[in-house]
Amino acid sequence: MYQPKFHQLTFETFYLPFGGKLDRNNRWIKLADSIPWHLAEERYSKKFPSKRGAPALTVRMALGALIIKEKLGLTDVETVEQIKENPYLQYVIGLDGYQYEAPFDASSMTHFRKRLKHADLAALQDELLQMQQAKKQTVRTNNDDDDEPGTGSAKQGKLIVDATCAPVDIAYPTDLGLLNDAREKSEILIDKLYAHAPAGITKPRTYRQKARRDFLGLSMKRNRSKCSLQRGLRKQLQYLGRNLKSIAALSESVSLTLLEPRWYRTFLVISELYRQQHEMYQTGRKSISDRLVSISQPHVRPLVQGKAAARTEFGMKLSISVVAGWSTIERMSWNNYNKGGDLVRDIERYRNRYGYYPESVHADKIYRTLANRMWCKKYGIRLSGVPLGRPSKDPEKNRARRRQIREDEGIRNAIEGKFGQAKRRYSLNRVMARLAESSQTVVSIVFLVMNLEHLLSVSFLRIYLVLKHSQEANVRLLVRLVRQYQQEGKMELMPTAVTYCMAV
Repeated sequence: MYQPKFHQLTFETFYLPFGGKLDRNNRWIKLADSIPWHLAEERYSKKFPSKRGAPALTVRMALGALIIKEKLGLTDVETVEQIKENPYLQYVIGLDGYQYEAPFDASSMTHFRKRLKHADLAALQDELLQMQQAKKQTVRTNNDDDDEPGTGSAKQGKLIVDATCAPVDIAYPTDLGLLNDAREKSEILIDKLYAHAPAGITKPRTYRQKARRDFLGLSMKRNRSKCSLQRGLRKQLQYLGRNLKSIAALSESVSLTLLEPRWYRTFLVISELYRQQHEMYQTGRKSISDRLVSISQPHVRPLVQGKAAARTEFGMKLSISVVAGWSTIERMSWNNYNKGGDLVRDIERYRNRYGYYPESVHADKIYRTLANRMWCKKYGIRLSGVPLGRPSKDPEKNRARRRQIREDEGIRNAIEGKFGQAKRRYSLNRVMARLAESSQTVVSIVFLVMNLEHLLSVSFLRIYLVLKHSQEANVRLLVRLVRQYQQEGKMELMPTAVTYCMAV
């Protein structure tokens, strides 16, 4: 049954349930309160050594806006609109009160990504990790009984390591398409230089209409033979080479410094692209070192990963370590590298962060080199996977061995889940930033947001750290949790804590 209750709404009579005050238990309030803004402020202020000029926006506004953008999956323009409409988001970026005007222009998001470097965000995540470790240690100290099993031993925890690719937003590169793009940009460069040429100099011919017709005639063919493709590449190389010679001739009377920095950089990129493509055409090779796959983003390199969905990806390669749900970026590079050579360094970094070596390291086959196995054996660290040597003749030992291998693979699935979360839920699957440093910032923000969510989601799971099997220990645990949640303003977590303590 439907009862019609239509009446015209007006914004003057619209009811606000929070009565002019924000909800303390809102997710954005908790997220903002969990970030060590003082550390971010300390590192951010060093980027402005001058005392002159207009004051810059605060680090809380810059970092908060980037976190909001990544968490909600918005564009720069939509991020500003959401902040303008939502008082909780305005609290995140550090405004004293709600305001109707946009706090900054959407173009400022680009400057935020340039100023907040990967090193700054890595230091912020290290501080968050130390805060989490301090809270766990406090809970252990408040426990009346002995430490939990494993605490105080020389080796603790499980380290999971792996690497993935963060693809960037570029068109799929082909030799023909790259040469055509470079030729069109070289024609623009000739037009710009000729505009400043003195009188009496004839404008060089570019044959742009003929070159465009040759490119379209070949690119629009459904089936292209090898001979026709080679012929088309030769023609585009000839057009581009002629244009570069014309630019060199014009530079004798017109200085290249008259070009904007962006176009001078483009000239250097297309010159290197022509050299690479000409060398590959002459030698008949299909690859070359430091191969350019994008003119607008020359830092991008092809990464042959051998995946089923995409054999070759174009973007940044990054190595990740996961410890108890906490993700850390260990290495970021635009060039391909052997991730197996970073295992010892990752283990040493684990020791620096936590103060002890891990009990076991879980990695795929490429990490299980003989050198890594010997190093782990020297320090008593178990490396997952199939051990070297022949299987034992004892059936019980073989069953235990296979069981251990299955358990190790199950543990290693955690890092695959982190990759899936970063690529499906967040923007790691397509980095939209154009600059190399901005792309690193975007990737760092992705893992910062993931770690913040992990930090907020495990607050009630501290029960596991002090869990005992006696009923009296559970009662004392529940009393401590009540006091702790009252101090932190997290009373909404109490039903979960009570249910779990009663269950155990």
